[in-house]
Amino acid sequence: MKFVLLFGPQAVGKMTVGQELEKITELKLFHNHMTIELVHHFFDFETQQFQRLVDLFRHELFSEAAKSGLGMIFTYVWAFDQQDDWDFIETVCQTFESQGGEVYFVELTADLEERIMRNKTPNRLEHKPTKRNIEKSEHNLRKTLEKHRLNSFAGEITRKNYIKINNTNLDSTETARLIKEKLQL
Repeated sequence: MKFVLLFGPQAVGKMTVGQELEKITELKLFHNHMTIELVHHFFDFETQQFQRLVDLFRHELFSEAAKSGLGMIFTYVWAFDQQDDWDFIETVCQTFESQGGEVYFVELTADLEERIMRNKTPNRLEHKPTKRNIEKSEHNLRKTLEKHRLNSFAGEITRKNYIKINNTNLDSTETARLIKEKLQL
């Protein structure tokens, strides 16, 4: 069983690359907005209920997937300056590794201008209703970039199954093929 953690800042292309990677592997895509959109229908982002339910749904899904041997791609915005995010990643990895799974880290980077353009794509807006207010979404993208470090430093991630790809000038299909080849998925 393989677990691919596909991470990077907002609108870098994680979900779209994940969709393409799902097509060319036997892995199932679980993009982070699947839980966000579900819970946001009932609770606002800033509430304790929102965070608790998002975390609960994700952990339960990871646990069941790992127990059943289901290969998965999960997308995530990892704030490297937040210990809670490091702890979350470690817990997820342990969930799959404890069941004999292999964990792969794929970090995406892209220029801010490209990310702002991608923030408005029809595919993103179709699958992420909370991003449909473009002005608010772009403001959040910029604010999060100012507040947090959303890409790793060189040598910070020490896992053997790790690649970092600048996909500013790559489309999602090219990026997915590159991931599949480099990680032999």
